[in-house]
Amino acid sequence: MQPRMRNPAVVLPDAMQPIQAILETAHSAGVDGRLLELVHLRVSQINGCSACVDGGARTARKAGVSDERLATVAAWREAPYFTAAERAALALAEAATRLADRPDAVSDEVWDTAATYFDEQRLAAIILMIGVTNLFNRLNATTRQIAGARG
Repeated sequence: MQPRMRNPAVVLPDAMQPIQAILETAHSAGVDGRLLELVHLRVSQINGCSACVDGGARTARKAGVSDERLATVAAWREAPYFTAAERAALALAEAATRLADRPDAVSDEVWDTAATYFDEQRLAAIILMIGVTNLFNRLNATTRQIAGARG
């Protein structure tokens, strides 16, 4: 398999730096980096972006996410390895990624649960991570970026 083209954010050199700045801002907002990496991985799994699942698993492992959590993030509801706060963030990530799946894309229940664990700044960071991950998933899936390929 070959990619259709390089990632558009690489093709247009002025695009990558602002995207990276958003990620850096999200990572500096006080949310545990391991949680942000789990959010990234789960969103990428939902979107079927092999390049982001592969890269996300590698980044999460480097951030200290255990193999058990990496292996079960797709089944986080049934796995015993996630805290209540992590479950709230993963539920928010799933709802915000699957916007068209229901009329009230992010229900009050999902939102209120997340808001009990995260203040506005931390919610903003999680939402930015969800959004940027969805952006990268769409860029990579559309252009058929290859899992494991670097550059």
